[in-house]
Amino acid sequence: MAHAYTPGLKVAARVHHRLRRALPLPGDVLVEVGQRVAARDVVARALLPGPVTPLNLANQLALPPADVPSCVLKRVGDPIAEGEVLARTKGIFGLFKSEYRARTSGIIESISEVTGQVLIRGEPQPVQVLAHLPGEVTEVLPAEGAVIEAEVTLVQGIFGIGGETYGSLHVLPHDADLVPELLTDEMRGAVVAAGGRVTHAALVKAVELGISALVAGGVDDQDLKQFLGYD
Repeated sequence: MAHAYTPGLKVAARVHHRLRRALPLPGDVLVEVGQRVAARDVVARALLPGPVTPLNLANQLALPPADVPSCVLKRVGDPIAEGEVLARTKGIFGLFKSEYRARTSGIIESISEVTGQVLIRGEPQPVQVLAHLPGEVTEVLPAEGAVIEAEVTLVQGIFGIGGETYGSLHVLPHDADLVPELLTDEMRGAVVAAGGRVTHAALVKAVELGISALVAGGVDDQDLKQFLGYD
């Protein structure tokens, strides 16, 4: 079992690394070829369409779906604020009118006379892509992002948890297990690497100290399960 995994992972003291940083949807690129960037610099940004909230006004106002458009006080493309009157029935001889107040803010995206539904699109959510790698922009990807290159120390892993992060590098003895006693306040915001196994207690202390990341030679499955709270 000691040789069950032979992924051919790379460990290099010095290597030229090329990193592609791209948005999940078209947006604005904020850097140029030849520009030097830091890990925290924003290279591209975009607006992610907000969530859609469906409102069945035919049910809410006890109307036939075909009558809904004439009762809606807004048009497609108009903004609506939470608590604002969105629709009002004509009532009987002008009396006994019913109204519906919006429970969310956004933009009216559609009004259907077939289903009696109104769709409200929420505020767009900003999306940013950071450089992540200090280096030089060698290529701009129009409306997407950029390619960044740098000379780096590379330690390739087989899996990770917690997403992308960055920080100054602290390297512990290559044969040392990552135990709580090796983690100190000076490592706050840093990436700490060691060749041995990381323990559950070390993971907990790293969170308490505000360490950005731990890179280790391995982890016991029970320690990982205990830390994550699931198998």
